[in-house]
Amino acid sequence: MIKSELIAKLAEENPHLTQRDIERVVGVILERMIEALEQGGRVELRGFGALSVRSREARAARNPRTGEPVDVRAKHVPFFKSGKELRERLNVDES
Repeated sequence: MIKSELIAKLAEENPHLTQRDIERVVGVILERMIEALEQGGRVELRGFGALSVRSREARAARNPRTGEPVDVRAKHVPFFKSGKELRERLNVDES
């Protein structure tokens, strides 16, 4: 599901809200999540999962095309850990 599909689904389920209002709410929620991660925080959505930031050290890699060594600088990357409820719903026995 992409952001526009989420907005359309929320608009369909909440006809008393305008599309513009829903877009604004979704945008604010996502922006606050990004800001929390930027500040080194963690975003936890109970039952769904948690987002955090992990650091990756600088390292030497190889260009797969030429085989030449390439320096990869240190960076921060988002990390997602799924919640228990999400894992359970994804692994329901289909017997």
